[in-house]
Amino acid sequence: MTASLQELFPPNLWPIHQTDELLSPQLVVFREHLRNNLDTMLRIAGPNALQRLRPHCKTHKMSAIVKMQLDLGITKHKAATMAEAEMLAQSGVKDIVLAYTMIGPNVARAVKFRQVYPDVNFMVTVDTAESLERLSGQITEAGLTIGALVDVNPGRDRTGVRELEKVRDLYQRVYQAEGVTAAGFHMYDGHFHQSSPEERYAAVLPEWERIKGLRDELEASGLAVPRIICGGTPTFPVFAQFDDPALELSPGTCVFHDVGYGTKYPDLQDFRTAAVVFTRVVSRPTENRVTFDAGTKSIASDPPIPERVYLPAIPDAQIVLHNEEHLVVETSRANEYQPGDWVVALPRHVCPTSPMHKEAVVIENGEIVDRWPVTARDRQLTI
Repeated sequence: MTASLQELFPPNLWPIHQTDELLSPQLVVFREHLRNNLDTMLRIAGPNALQRLRPHCKTHKMSAIVKMQLDLGITKHKAATMAEAEMLAQSGVKDIVLAYTMIGPNVARAVKFRQVYPDVNFMVTVDTAESLERLSGQITEAGLTIGALVDVNPGRDRTGVRELEKVRDLYQRVYQAEGVTAAGFHMYDGHFHQSSPEERYAAVLPEWERIKGLRDELEASGLAVPRIICGGTPTFPVFAQFDDPALELSPGTCVFHDVGYGTKYPDLQDFRTAAVVFTRVVSRPTENRVTFDAGTKSIASDPPIPERVYLPAIPDAQIVLHNEEHLVVETSRANEYQPGDWVVALPRHVCPTSPMHKEAVVIENGEIVDRWPVTARDRQLTI
């Protein structure tokens, strides 16, 4: 039987004692839940977790969390923006994949990154010969080298190369390109979101077999494929079942977890929602409506309006409006809330929620213990 929202997200999981010290809306991270999620990630990754894990920092974008991961021995990391890559480097990470093709000024920024952080093993993705040529030209002109992974399309059709013959051809070009080191393959399969673990496994397996088979062919011909970076949080438990020394696992959302993943994937329910938005009542416009200050500038608006957030303290709340500075819900318990009262709101999609906030207030055992900047919320740090 599928667990209800009330069973999955009981309100007592997010105690806050010093509410008068919090502005609202405010991103709040519960450190004990975060630690649980990091421990769960390591457990799922298996006995060789520290060799296999390459977690994606795109969900949290925080140096403090990167340092927690480094303290656990997780040394390989993945980013989606140049700012995230620089945050990782500034936090002490020496092995970074920027899973994005460098275009326009970003090619020069990649070159600059190699100049500023020469001791970092820095890799980017490519999916066309043209992007590879531009990268090769500028990195060679600077007298440097950079790693490149061929971005493989497993059917998501967002980026990457689908046909294996074209993947093979592009990888051979990477091998031959001046200033570029052939670093392997990158494959993200965000379209595999079957709730059933068995159905997700069945969807992932053919794509893994395809790319693994190509890897074997290339290595038999003398071209090394040192790594195959696969998956996101939903397919993380699937790839973790495969035993291959080149396989690297790159979950991201599970560090914070959210309502979307918490309700959809039963095999991810050992993760806990570690990041929430603290919000206050600002108005009682009708007898059955309560208006909070957690608008679209503090909570992601990509899910449909009725599904954007869950309020554990008001399980029957139905979202009827979500504007820039207002979240309006209808509930049979509206009379229990007055302006100034607070609740925690659980985003359905936490990844685009965290960068809406300059910092996260950190709670442990109900007490405020720290404040963490959302370091890479912008597109540029220094490079």
